Amino acid sequence: MTESVLVTRALVPEAMRALDGRCELDLYEGPPEAIPRDELLRRAAGKDGLLTLLTEKVDAELLDAAGPQLKIVANHAVGFDNIDVPACTQRGVLVTNTPDVLTEATADLAWALILASVRRVAEGDRFLRSRQPWVWGPSMMLGHDMSRKTLGIAGCGRIGGAVARRATGFGMRLIYHDPIRLPSDVEQSLGLAWVEFDTLLAESDIISIHAPLTPDTRHLFDADAFAKMKPTAVLVNTARGPIVDEPALAEALRSGQIFAAGLDVYEREPAVEEALLDLDNVTLLPHLGSATIETRTAMGLLTVENLLAGLADRRPPSLLNPEALSRR
Repeated sequence: MTESVLVTRALVPEAMRALDGRCELDLYEGPPEAIPRDELLRRAAGKDGLLTLLTEKVDAELLDAAGPQLKIVANHAVGFDNIDVPACTQRGVLVTNTPDVLTEATADLAWALILASVRRVAEGDRFLRSRQPWVWGPSMMLGHDMSRKTLGIAGCGRIGGAVARRATGFGMRLIYHDPIRLPSDVEQSLGLAWVEFDTLLAESDIISIHAPLTPDTRHLFDADAFAKMKPTAVLVNTARGPIVDEPALAEALRSGQIFAAGLDVYEREPAVEEALLDLDNVTLLPHLGSATIETRTAMGLLTVENLLAGLADRRPPSLLNPEALSRR
């Protein structure tokens, strides 16, 4: 009997071809927005596998709707804050994600936002497109130098480390904060120094966020945090939106408490805080961290590989909850 799978959004063509003929496929082909919750619950019923995106909440309600035959939830993302992993584990449902394959692309985008924010690139683009008359002047749209500044990394896993590697060409001082400190040889190889969070806030000229979303990191960057940052500081977030208190960030940017920000993720995605939309000193992108042809192809193929392994009762390559295997 062929296993049945719900895919909540079409992946890149290479990944969809890898699924072709390998399972009984139920593909949501509605509007480009996320599958409606009621339809997700209805179509999950009786499925052996779910291939989800970060827009789908996988919780006890969805697991109940799917039924006891559900084997695996293959998440097309490196993050898994949309999934109740303990609830899946308790029921013997495997959970997978897509680590490693998007590390370099996301680090590249973080640096794109860093440079755009420090040098006011998006603001300059908007200015020219407004067709206002202008003449070059010594004080026009001044940003800041990058060299010899301090880059602070909030959460230093794979992506944070890749961001640090890219900073070496700018001759920057590199500091980081993470509850789990890196091995000393890794710190040395990356030129990183661990500091307390308040020190990161006070000493960084640029802070790039790469922490997972957890109860401890939700609104980690709030009004109190912005008050401790330099007025010349730049904040970049390519991790998860709720790590930043968006209304507090908008006020910090509006008042000049910090210099600029670059955001790829949002607290109530896809909605963006209205106050941010009216500010010139924030660069906004629609969650493009992994949006390269090569990376999205690799993500899709890894998700499919995880899914098919779980359906075949094999250990998936990027299994998040190996303890679920004993409950199968």
